[in-house]
Amino acid sequence: MKTTILASMISASMFLTFTASAAITPFQQEVIEVMKMEHRTDADKLRDANRTPEIALDFFGLKPDMKVIEFVPGGGWYSKILAPILKEKGELHIAFKKEWLDEMDDLLSIDAMSKTKKLPIELDWNSEERRFNLGNIDFGMSDADMMLNIREYHNLNIEDKTKLNKATFEALKPGGIYVIVDHTRRHMMPETVEMRRREDPIDVILEVQAAGFVLEKSSNMFYRPDDELRYEVARKSVTGNTDRFTLVFKKPY
Repeated sequence: MKTTILASMISASMFLTFTASAAITPFQQEVIEVMKMEHRTDADKLRDANRTPEIALDFFGLKPDMKVIEFVPGGGWYSKILAPILKEKGELHIAFKKEWLDEMDDLLSIDAMSKTKKLPIELDWNSEERRFNLGNIDFGMSDADMMLNIREYHNLNIEDKTKLNKATFEALKPGGIYVIVDHTRRHMMPETVEMRRREDPIDVILEVQAAGFVLEKSSNMFYRPDDELRYEVARKSVTGNTDRFTLVFKKPY
């Protein structure tokens, strides 16, 4: 059954080979200008070459007038780019535990970040399992244009992934976009300590489709041949240069 579903939902045309283009789009140029802004630290900028946000955000389909939810912003690396882009015409809602959102107040007080909206969710860190625990998840909206889940999907167990995918479906308007980027695990690789922060993209596709989404496209822009998909992502041989899959889903009209 899995094979049948996958074959019907994924065509070769969905898996796009990334090729750099000499022509920079106006949107990409806007992202590049934001990347130069003073609120971004030197540590932020050191990651730019590996994460290529001007290419990634363009591929995701981000537009300056969108209403966007960023799930678990961490230290705010993406938030610092998203907020200025969405400041004038769009909205950025960062979904995080209330106490952790409050710790971001200094960052959110900066002019470039000042219109960012806090979106408290029931979320705790389970130190024993080294995963997040999601409570009752409700984003409180049904008209969002995009949900970004960047390297956080692996931090949930299957029950919480199911809850998150369902809540995301409810938060997005018809035609809304759900983006997942995460560290790659080899297909059907069993769960081990080494694999705990990696995801099998085939499993992710099936789990998100089960919530009602349709896979729109994928990209190999974060393919990294040096990552053998065998080691924990913090190991020196791969840290900061992991192979990551990029999946873009759409809520049907």
